[in-house]
Amino acid sequence: MPPLPATFAEDVLHQPARVQFEAFLNEHRSMLNSSLDGLTEEQARQSLVPSRTTLLGLVKHAIFVERVWFDEAITCRPRAEIGIPATPDESFILDECDTVATVQQAHREACDASRRATSVLDLDDVLRGNRRGPLPLRWVYLHMLRELAQHCGHADILREQITAERNAST
Repeated sequence: MPPLPATFAEDVLHQPARVQFEAFLNEHRSMLNSSLDGLTEEQARQSLVPSRTTLLGLVKHAIFVERVWFDEAITCRPRAEIGIPATPDESFILDECDTVATVQQAHREACDASRRATSVLDLDDVLRGNRRGPLPLRWVYLHMLRELAQHCGHADILREQITAERNAST
């Protein structure tokens, strides 16, 4: 499967708001996915904080987030039917079969599904399947930007700690 779209925010400066939102979302999706590039399985699973947050778990959580906001919120299907955990905390739990390659691939697929699901919607279309109640797509895009930016920051710090340990041991 191809990598996430390579549109950059600077490329859409004078484009409509929707195009700008999607460019920023895709940039953040790509940055989070690539935070696993070049890491060993052990490094990707390394726990550096008291929570369940690992780099691999963070990208796995991003899959959950994509499915909550662009499947559950749009289709109104329950999480169990979608095949995602009931809570955000559970979405960080890694299974033995989770690898850098499988999680990155699943993340790309979730992002592709999100883009397909929203391609027929307008920014002011209301999504009715979220627990908060009806929300316009515009609000969901802004929320996703906030969440992805936060997780990209977490990923940057975790990766910096992991690579610093690797460099110190060589």
